[in-house]
Amino acid sequence: LTGLCPLAGPSPTSAIHVYTQREVYGTAGSHVTLSCSFWSSEWISEDISITWHFQAEGSRDSISIFHYAKGQPYIDDVGNFKERMEWVGNPHRKDGSIVIHNLDYNDNGTFTCDVKNPP
Repeated sequence: LTGLCPLAGPSPTSAIHVYTQREVYGTAGSHVTLSCSFWSSEWISEDISITWHFQAEGSRDSISIFHYAKGQPYIDDVGNFKERMEWVGNPHRKDGSIVIHNLDYNDNGTFTCDVKNPP
């Protein structure tokens, strides 16, 4: 009998595939859902985290506007999105979506969804 059985060394990592819409359009004063779904070959850990970043059009800097960790959503309470964001995702359904209400022209830019499912 022969076989491969690693006895020591780092465990292999598995990728998470994150899916978002390429472009989303909205009008000033309305709301928009920023969809973020993901797929992992591993079970969804209680330590899963989801972070949304925003990079304003013409800016080089990206800021964190939303974070989900330890089963709780943490919405930006100081920036441009203060009191306009709503968590509508469900990590156990592989969904990290948010809604931005009362859209403003300054919301134009790039939104990025980052999902981590440790270990």
